[in-house]
Amino acid sequence: MTQVTLLPHPEICPSGLVFEARPGRVLCDELMAAGVEIEHACDGVCACSTCHVIIREGFFALPIAAEDEEDQLDEAWGVTPNSRLACQVKVGQTPLVVELPRYSLNHAREHE
Repeated sequence: MTQVTLLPHPEICPSGLVFEARPGRVLCDELMAAGVEIEHACDGVCACSTCHVIIREGFFALPIAAEDEEDQLDEAWGVTPNSRLACQVKVGQTPLVVELPRYSLNHAREHE
């Protein structure tokens, strides 16, 4: 098992969370299994950017993002150099520290 630390998010997970994720599994699925209601409008097929996360620690242990993931990240709110789509990140052996952006594209549209 790999430790994932989710930093506090004011609405989705105000206290933050530390949980054990199964290596080889997709980060989005592992977050949801841990009770985190992360947006995932396309149901994890890399067709949107709603599951955008920022990998604060462990980023360089992840495989490089594919071109289709990079294309979707171009549409995300608040992208940083360490941004990834949770539906495309496979958990490895390296612990991860993950931040959920304040808004997702989906959330921003719902509240306009």
